[in-house]
Amino acid sequence: MTIAAEALKQSRKVVDMYEAYADRYDEIVGTEPIERVQAALKRLAAEVGSGGKALEIGSGAGREADLLEDLGLHVRRTDATRRFLEIQAARGKKADLLDIVTDPLGGPYDAVVALCVLFYVRRAEIADVLGKIARSLRPGGAFLVSMRHGDGEKNGDYQTVLWRRDDFAHLLEQAGMTVLWEEFAVNNGNGDEWITFLATKAA
Repeated sequence: MTIAAEALKQSRKVVDMYEAYADRYDEIVGTEPIERVQAALKRLAAEVGSGGKALEIGSGAGREADLLEDLGLHVRRTDATRRFLEIQAARGKKADLLDIVTDPLGGPYDAVVALCVLFYVRRAEIADVLGKIARSLRPGGAFLVSMRHGDGEKNGDYQTVLWRRDDFAHLLEQAGMTVLWEEFAVNNGNGDEWITFLATKAA
């Protein structure tokens, strides 16, 4: 797949932003995921079963991976931000440098997790990224993803892409996945709308 120069530029902006913000982010996220994220991760773990191998895209400070490991999964932690890898290493956790737009994912995995990360992927690249994720899953494997919900895009120092529920669900289906569960939520802090999907690859 040939990656557009604008996609590479956008990815670099996001990574640079998190390189500068990683330590502050680690301070404010707390020691465990918020309740609704915990519930979604438990759904994924129940779908996969103890001992399953999961790829986490955008592990950040690693709190979600911690919970998945507590639930019995083996997690390959990854992030495109080197500082997050250093933060996790200081806690004794190994994480790999990985950019979802440019890098191969390996696999097959029993599950892939991408929470609060794919909304940075440009609209032009999202179908290819979801196809890459689907190919990294074993038949019957599970995919947990959360996206900013709404219309259009928000531009500033970096771009975020909003998706309507039906449009993103259609992209998951085109990638060969079936939605099992979904949840709509509003962030109490800033009013941002989120939609979370749990989908499985055709067996």
